[in-house]
Amino acid sequence: MERPSGQTSERADAMGDPIDRRVIPAHARETFWSTPDGYQIRRIDWPGAAASDPGSARGSILFFPGRGDNYEKYLETLEELHRAGWRVTASDWRGQAGSGRLGNDPVTGHIEDFSVWLDDLAHFWTSWKASTPGPHILVGHSMGGHLLTRAVVERRVDPDGLVLSAPMLRMAGPPLPMAVQHVAARLMCRIGDPMRPAWKWSEKPGEVPASRQALLTHDDERYADELWWRDERPELVMGPGSWRWVERAYASTRSLETPGGMERAGTPVLILSTRDDRLVSHQAAVRAATRFPKAELVEFGEDAHHEILRETDAVRDRAMDAIFAFLGRISSAG
Repeated sequence: MERPSGQTSERADAMGDPIDRRVIPAHARETFWSTPDGYQIRRIDWPGAAASDPGSARGSILFFPGRGDNYEKYLETLEELHRAGWRVTASDWRGQAGSGRLGNDPVTGHIEDFSVWLDDLAHFWTSWKASTPGPHILVGHSMGGHLLTRAVVERRVDPDGLVLSAPMLRMAGPPLPMAVQHVAARLMCRIGDPMRPAWKWSEKPGEVPASRQALLTHDDERYADELWWRDERPELVMGPGSWRWVERAYASTRSLETPGGMERAGTPVLILSTRDDRLVSHQAAVRAATRFPKAELVEFGEDAHHEILRETDAVRDRAMDAIFAFLGRISSAG
């Protein structure tokens, strides 16, 4: 297991004019893509160097956010990658952000099975890869990282590199066996509507709990950016997951823990994880870094909450430097 270190010239190329985190860049284009069953899912594309000269592009990056997340929160990171010459695409997951809902209300995040998202990802990957220059990199945060990991392990996608930010390889929670937690979630689905919220959000539906920032980031301004986008685009607001989401999350996690899965994956993987994460298991990320044959792990401590890419400058700079160093190694290897 290797650990990247040192400043990268690649990132220095991307540092220029300040990035406005509350504006869709003029050179980025928001559209929708269609799943095989006709569901419309949002995407945003930065042309990168490929727009004028495909041969000069460093490659292409496809980003997926976490549960209840949206790509607006990551405009700073995506723009920075674009400025460095990468062709960048980000997408919602079906039923999240500006791509509708699958449950009984506009706040609860519901899915019948994670395989729905994996099917969507595999379909989009095929067309996106065919239309963009390589090398092709997948980047996922939290639940996005979980789904990308499953897709790589199950060979639904074949990226040249995989970046996982605080991946949901196991949820944080009581120190109970996974099987016990899964049985409890199954029971909750049987004794009530599986689409009902699995945890309390707020007394007022859609209102953000006051304690939420302490789980996500130390950076007040970057956290305020998310609230600004929620006001600007109310369709982005999402609260708790449904009990079916919880039960299927345990089932999906148990499949990832099957011995031999990650061990057979030859994809280079960079994992960013923090010991202070109270939403997903840091230890699961550490174990994954030992299971993937070509893994690098960058660990953070009390200086970083769950959203590492939206943390204070000191944390985010270290994370982005690691990402650029990782991308540089893949580009040079190709």
